[in-house]
Parts: sequence; C-alpha cells; structure tokens
Amino acid sequence: MLRLKILASTIPLAIAAFLARGELFASARPCIATGLGSVQMAAFPWEAQSHVSFTDDPATATVRVQIVESAENADFVVIDDVDTNEPNTCSGASIRFVGITTSATSTDPVIYLSTAGDADYRIFVRSRSFTVRDAAALIVGARSTPPARLAAANL
Repeated sequence: MLRLKILASTIPLAIAAFLARGELFASARPCIATGLGSVQMAAFPWEAQSHVSFTDDPATATVRVQIVESAENADFVVIDDVDTNEPNTCSGASIRFVGITTSATSTDPVIYLSTAGDADYRIFVRSRSFTVRDAAALIVGARSTPPARLAAANL
C-alpha cells in the first residue's frame, strides 16, 4: 500500500515538470537563426511571444507566401538532407517563440500560402523536420516585430 501511495504522489510531480519544461521529451522544433537571435516554433500556445495564422482566402491575408520549386527563386530555403546537427543553433537568451493560431488578433500576421502569384516571401522547403507552414510561420514571425506594449500614461 505504501508503494502505491509513493507512486501516486509522483504523478503530480511529473505533470508539473512536464508543464514547467514545456514538453515531455526534448525534441527539435523548427528554428532559424537571425541577426538578432533565434526564432523557434513554440511547443505550446502560451510559450509564443508572436502568433501567426493561415487563411485560404487571399483577400483576408496580410502576408502572402509563395511556395517555389527551386531554391534559386526563394527568399528563404530549408533543406535538411544533411545528417549533421548543428548543436546550440537555437540556444541562448534571445530566443523568440512563434506560435500558429487558428484565431488571429488584429495585430497578428495572417498568411496565405500559394504556388503562384505575387508574394511578399518565396520559400523552398525540402525537409523532414520543417513543414511548409512551419517555414512560412518562422520567416513571417522573424520579420514581424511583436506589438509594443504601451504603458498607460496620462499626459
């Protein structure tokens, strides 16, 4: 009976550790290095400092991202067919997390993915770890600055 109580008392600790760390097992999330730090996909919505959403309607999009078939025509290229890992690519103090949401606020970028037409960004993705949506979210999240928080002041 004592063993069962000890086992039962460790379950809340495991859940707390899971929520504090952000994930049960460490896994590589899509990440890119920028001049000012790194931008990484958030594992959970509450981790993200910036959010993006996707739409199928080009009229509601604020950012258009074209998926191109050659790396030469792309602004952003993701190819990970090399088996070497670059350690600590996205480690450090200046990591900004980007999350994908289904309901965008008025300040969040809304991305329209297409294979033709005018685009703000052109991406080429051949990856086992990045999806086209991840790549689009990261490039738009890296280029957009989160809205500044204004302090309430009476002048």
